[in-house]
Amino acid sequence: MRPILMKGHERPLTFLKYNREGDLLFSCAKDHNPTVWFADNGERLGTYRGHNGAVWCCDVSRDSTRLITGSADQTVKLWNVQTGAQLYSFNFDSPARSVDFSVGDKLVLITTDPFMGLPSTIQVKQIARDPNEQSSESVLTIKGPQGRINRATWGPLNKTIISAGEDAVVRVWDTETGQLLKESDKETGHQKTVTSLSKSADGSHFLTGSLDKSAKLWDARTLTLIKTYVTERPVNACAISPLLDHVVIGGGQEAVHVTTTDRRAGKFEAKFFHKILQEEIGGVKGHFGPINALAFNPDGRSFSSGGEDGYVRLHHFDPDYFNIDPIPVFLARGGTLKNEDFVA
Repeated sequence: MRPILMKGHERPLTFLKYNREGDLLFSCAKDHNPTVWFADNGERLGTYRGHNGAVWCCDVSRDSTRLITGSADQTVKLWNVQTGAQLYSFNFDSPARSVDFSVGDKLVLITTDPFMGLPSTIQVKQIARDPNEQSSESVLTIKGPQGRINRATWGPLNKTIISAGEDAVVRVWDTETGQLLKESDKETGHQKTVTSLSKSADGSHFLTGSLDKSAKLWDARTLTLIKTYVTERPVNACAISPLLDHVVIGGGQEAVHVTTTDRRAGKFEAKFFHKILQEEIGGVKGHFGPINALAFNPDGRSFSSGGEDGYVRLHHFDPDYFNIDPIPVFLARGGTLKNEDFVA
């Protein structure tokens, strides 16, 4: 599985997102310029110029016509994907950390950081069909918990909002009232900052990665903890395969703590786990710094990773990958299978 190295950013990567068809890959970095690439060969199509700070996240509409980006420059910008034109800029009083289009693309979810005495917030804004009619008004504002909200996403049918961040608690909010509905148990949940959150293709469950060196799989409706994947490194990014029962986890100790350039020293590799058996089934090395972003192509046949080293690495899976059977290894290590392991 030879990777395609994509060098288009001058600073560390922060986020990766495929469009629904899987033919485009959008990348965000600390260099202010979100970039779009062809997802099959890694060719750079263009950049979106207008931010004046690190770009933390992005999302793309279902029809691939609009891109939305959130930045440390205290703005969230809406772009025309094809032309690169800026359609609208939402202005805030603090950095925008997370953005997510609702199912149907009529709403967007935005989180802002605590800043200069202001609390973190979760805000919902309507997206107008005509950019000239776009309003900056929020239809819902939730004053967030203590600390930064690193990720927020829509729950099933846009009825809930799922958020997680610095205080290590995963929360579910009602989108109509803004009321807190559920929060993760402090005993079984994460013990340190939640850095990443990735939904399954059908939205029924989601994966969180944390600096506590674990990733956890949750039921999106009940917030029941389903599985935990333990690794020996802080987790900065995670993703769920849309095709196989696999999850991928990436991270690594911070570059400032690494005293050698040997890429194994900081454990800078993407680790694959079997989603149900929680067994590690492989790893992909290559980055010369922590992995900050991971994404599976919607067809499940490739994935991409973005690192502190400024590179996006695009990996098309070899045929062997689709024939991995982890059960013999799992049993050889003394694992036991339960009936619920086979329930979809």
